Amino acid sequence: MTPHKDYCLDLPPAVPTPLLPQSPVLSEALQVCHPHAAGIDIGAAEHWVAVPPGCDPPPVRRFGTFTVALDALADWRSDGGVTTVAMASTGVSWMPLFEL
Repeated sequence: MTPHKDYCLDLPPAVPTPLLPQSPVLSEALQVCHPHAAGIDIGAAEHWVAVPPGCDPPPVRRFGTFTVALDALADWRSDGGVTTVAMASTGVSWMPLFEL
């Protein structure tokens, strides 16, 4: 009696995805307009902040929503040289952060 062969294990080798050539239109469209800008994803329980690379070793950090955490967020942002902030929020959770 021959052993049963499981054909699911004999997958063909994966074909690498070809890399697209660099597009001059795309590189012009993604120029940096505000090099000292940060982005904040505002939530009810936590805020995620991303600063430009080079401002701080971890360029993305998570902060809480209480006053102490909001003060730490503002200090971290200003210590990194951030002058412009873009906020994303779906509710009223942006109001306390906007007051900073």
